Amino acid sequence: MKKDVVRIRVLLADDHPVMRDGLRAAIESAGDMDVVGEAGDGVEAVARFQQCQPDVSVLDIQMPLLDGLQAIAQIRALDAAARIVVLTTYPGDARAKKALASGAIAYLLKSSTREEILNAIRAAAQGRGMLSAEVASDVALHAGADMLTGRELAVLQLVATGHSNKEIAEKLTVADDTVKARLQSAMVKLGASDRAHAVTLAVKRGFLDR
Repeated sequence: MKKDVVRIRVLLADDHPVMRDGLRAAIESAGDMDVVGEAGDGVEAVARFQQCQPDVSVLDIQMPLLDGLQAIAQIRALDAAARIVVLTTYPGDARAKKALASGAIAYLLKSSTREEILNAIRAAAQGRGMLSAEVASDVALHAGADMLTGRELAVLQLVATGHSNKEIAEKLTVADDTVKARLQSAMVKLGASDRAHAVTLAVKRGFLDR
């Protein structure tokens, strides 16, 4: 007697309907999984998770109302065993590490093939993680590197928006020398040659959003 296949119940959360349509079509043609719910923002993703209780949730990082990282944390607070696959356009070791630290089990880029995405969902359903090759390479490249502190990131975010050190000091209510020290520390950690280079590297690695 043929044994019934246990189908994987999947929740999709992405603010682009076309992306969800493509994912739904791929999942429903896979033969061993079904889409049981969809969401277009982070708040809806958390609500739909509660309603649908999926085996695997596939979430984008950049979503309105509540970003993917916050949604992951809220979902994991509801169910510590929740299995979440991040599917995003954003590479970078820092962003991937933040997603995994928030509770994601896999981190894939949207440039991944159909089979890579389906296999990541299958792996997640079995409690196994997966990283896109590019992301895994970035993580390995920067293994052991110091992460930027919240204070260093606050300075870099303002540098990225064109603020001078004096303006940053006023906004953060700290001394000019403190801003210089935090910026210098961030540059050393990133291996940057100047402040503009530091911002570029911080964006590339996922410390800052584009």
